[in-house]
Amino acid sequence: MKKILQAEEAAELTIAVFALYLQPIQLSWWIWPIVFLAPDISMLGYFINTKIGAMSYNLIHHKLFSIAVLAAGYFGHNDLVLLTGLLLFAHTCFDRLMGYGLKYPDSFNNTHLGKIGKAR
Repeated sequence: MKKILQAEEAAELTIAVFALYLQPIQLSWWIWPIVFLAPDISMLGYFINTKIGAMSYNLIHHKLFSIAVLAAGYFGHNDLVLLTGLLLFAHTCFDRLMGYGLKYPDSFNNTHLGKIGKAR
């Protein structure tokens, strides 16, 4: 089952990256890795406590949130918001492909995809 889920995430990531390529907004190549990893700023909530950290991480890394941002950009004819939604979606697919799921409030290492890190 794990391989099927990984294949699904890889396919979604491929589609999202291709859609990013088609966007009219052009960025320098060195900015893309920074922008792609920017959603991980949501982990800063873990400095407060694990409950706030899980809430902030899960909000930004939930696919419904990225689809809502993407739809707002598309229907609002705003290329920057559309790009943001695509980036959030691609980032979330990449995280899930790597095994990082949505977090439970008890620990960063406890995700809906199973344990990660040393907790494994």
